[in-house]
Amino acid sequence: MKEIIIKDNEAGQRLDKFLAKYLDQSPKSFLYKMLRKKNITLNGKKAAGKEILQLGDQVKLFLSDETIGKFSNHAVSLVNSKLDIVYEDPHLLVLNKPANMLSQKAKKEDVSMVEHVISYMVEQKELSIEDLKSFKPSICNRLDRNTTGILVAGKTLLGLQTMGEIFQLRSLKKFYRCIVVGKITKKQTLKGYLIKDEKTNQVKILENEKKDSLFIQTEYTPIATNGEFTLLEIHLITGRSHQIRAHLFSIGHPIIGDRKYGNGKINQMCKNKYGLSDQLLHSYRLEMPVIEGELSYLSHEVWIAPLPFLFQKIGKDMGLLEEK
Repeated sequence: MKEIIIKDNEAGQRLDKFLAKYLDQSPKSFLYKMLRKKNITLNGKKAAGKEILQLGDQVKLFLSDETIGKFSNHAVSLVNSKLDIVYEDPHLLVLNKPANMLSQKAKKEDVSMVEHVISYMVEQKELSIEDLKSFKPSICNRLDRNTTGILVAGKTLLGLQTMGEIFQLRSLKKFYRCIVVGKITKKQTLKGYLIKDEKTNQVKILENEKKDSLFIQTEYTPIATNGEFTLLEIHLITGRSHQIRAHLFSIGHPIIGDRKYGNGKINQMCKNKYGLSDQLLHSYRLEMPVIEGELSYLSHEVWIAPLPFLFQKIGKDMGLLEEK
């Protein structure tokens, strides 16, 4: 028999949803059968599965350890966590993601920022292996593997739900920094339609809407230019796959280092001179909206992730960033 006391991160969800996480290898038919036969109870009583769990509720599994083990596969890939933390509180982690790091796993064997967050919380004793059977911290936004900068992770269910809704509603403001080919002197807002080729994992920017295309809007402001290259601040109004990279490429100003949408000759020059192999695109600043509820203390919060070393070096050499 296994007794589970519901904690903050399990409360507020349906019992059957909780059981599906805890016994993640079991078919739903098995769970409902165990509920009908009172082999799984809620607060000592028979339950249907649709009940909303409350903090402190008692869930009992009258199942053998062998059965629980058979239907529970919560393999956790703990790593030596290396996080560049911009901000932290009991509900959130705001991180400065390095280049060549996945936001989330693409394949089972991948190690992503999610694994680093989980490992960090286990190391800090904010999370136990037992906790991971029913709740896993995760990220609330995504960046391309080779895009650096601000990534927000939810340490609790409340943090995940609150920030997930904010990103979905696009009520916060997202700003990026990048270095592009060419001279830009005026602020501009670009609009268009984006369509993705899933086979090549590349996107195209269209002037007019077509089937399966998505509306996009990108605002850019030049910070400095040397005539050949320009340092831009990008306000990402809509957030689509490869949006900034493809939108800038479509107007003749590709980001340096971008292997999909960049200028091959300039990219090779930067690789030879600096060892640059990734696009110089950095999620630089997040500006939070007004937030209601328990996380209202985050209203109007502004988070800034410092530029990576190589971005700074190239920017200074090009005269786009001031020496300190």
